[in-house]
Amino acid sequence: MIVLKSRRELAFMREAGRIVAETFEVLKESVKPGITTKELDIIAEEYINSRGARAAFKGYRGFPASICTSVNEEVVHGIPGSRVLKDGDIISIDVGVVFNGYCGDAAATFPVGDITEEALKLIQVTEGCFYRGLEYAKPGYRLTDISHAIQEYVESNGFSVVRDYVGHGIGQKMHEDPQIPNFGPPGKGPRLTAGMTLAIEPMVNIGKYHVMTKEDNWTVVTKDGSLSAHYEHTIAITDNEPEILTLL
Repeated sequence: MIVLKSRRELAFMREAGRIVAETFEVLKESVKPGITTKELDIIAEEYINSRGARAAFKGYRGFPASICTSVNEEVVHGIPGSRVLKDGDIISIDVGVVFNGYCGDAAATFPVGDITEEALKLIQVTEGCFYRGLEYAKPGYRLTDISHAIQEYVESNGFSVVRDYVGHGIGQKMHEDPQIPNFGPPGKGPRLTAGMTLAIEPMVNIGKYHVMTKEDNWTVVTKDGSLSAHYEHTIAITDNEPEILTLL
């Protein structure tokens, strides 16, 4: 069941989203060669706690850290640890926050030092496809109009969209209805309505779209070992243009 949010609830989600965005501002300054993913996790958790919020992912279904850090061929759900970032890596960071009982969720991929032109294009296309999909996040369109726009943009740039993981509704729970695939034909699924709040999150691979989960039962990687990038924002459908809740 899709839960439509009241103005009061959207105000709470806007606050949660602001903390997510602020956390990214702090992390952006810290992503550099020589830092470990665990150190990034500590930086994020300390900032989230300082704002009176809590990290939504910590303990969620047993996840052991505050943020997800996925490096190079890792797609999503990477566990922060002793891995040291090197010049030329890319890292996808996923941040979730709960504040006043409402969630905010966003992700982005960052270069570590100097990266290849192909890796830079991957990051740019992944962000670009989110905004292409956002053009259809308006009343009157159907859910998969977003999905189709994302897939079309990614594939026209020579990359592939991950099929096994999708976006989701969000509110008092981190994962609510509906699921939002990043591929498929347009014109399917529920018609978009003001008050819907969605986490749209394309995951894009340089190689094939197939993925698998590592032995830690969390970290998802590309099957062919190619680089992957992730971009996500929490948005609200309004009577006019969509509102991105996780941007400053």
